[in-house]
Order: sequence, then C-alpha cells, then structure tokens
Amino acid sequence: MPVNPELVGHAFPPTDPYLVGREKVREFARAVFASDPQHVDPAAARALGYRDVVAPPTFAMVVQDLTLQQLLAVPDSGIALERTVHAEQRFRYTRPIVAGDELTAQLSVTAVRTLGGNALVTSEAEITDAAGDHVVTSTSVLLVGAGE
Repeated sequence: MPVNPELVGHAFPPTDPYLVGREKVREFARAVFASDPQHVDPAAARALGYRDVVAPPTFAMVVQDLTLQQLLAVPDSGIALERTVHAEQRFRYTRPIVAGDELTAQLSVTAVRTLGGNALVTSEAEITDAAGDHVVTSTSVLLVGAGE
C-alpha cells in the first residue's frame, strides 16, 4: 500500500508530558559522544546559567519519538516500519532542553511526496515546556520504500 497522501495536514494529539531526567541526559550524552561538561555535570551547567544538566541538541528525538509512534500507529497510513528509513532530521531551538523540563510534543504531517516509487514523509513535532512555551521544533523526514 502506498503512503496515504491524506496524512498531509494531520495533527496528532499532544503526547503525555515527558519529564527529562538528569540520568537520561547523561546516558544520551555518553551514547552520542557529547563530552562537554554541561551535559553530565550539574555544577558545570549552573556555571553556564542553567538549572541542571543540558541535553545535547539531538536529545529532542527522545521526545519526538513519542509523536512518531503515533504516526506509525495510523492503520491506513501506508507507512510500514520494515520499509522505513529515517532520512533527515532538523532542529529549531528556542532554548536548550535541561534536566527537570516537562515536555509535551505535538506532531503534524507537513508533506508526503513520491520519489522513484518511494515516499518521503515530512513531519514536524512542536515541543513545548510545562508553561506551554516553545522549546524546539523537530522536523523528520521518513523514507518509506515501495511495497510489494
């Protein structure tokens, strides 16, 4: 089944709040080889003006993944995980993610286009904090291979 073009414009409900934990930030920093002290040492982060450790920029994917799970669960989407590759990722930050943040994300599908029988699905997750203030917009492009 090809990717359903009617996904464009679909906005999913906001995710449940995700509480950013200090150890999650440290684990993620180690996993992506982010060695700046602000990612693992609260004192180093405070010296830079943050209340706790600062997540590496790609940490937003942890929160965006919750929204992408919503997209993958749409029964008539035509997006089959076994034929899907994460093709591109972009972030537009208002401020860094810091341990202690409670983040909510809402996904919108912004484009579906075909490319050589495959489909490129672009989506944007608007990630906000507990006060409703914008933290980051995370844009993903999924390449969905043609079905059999």
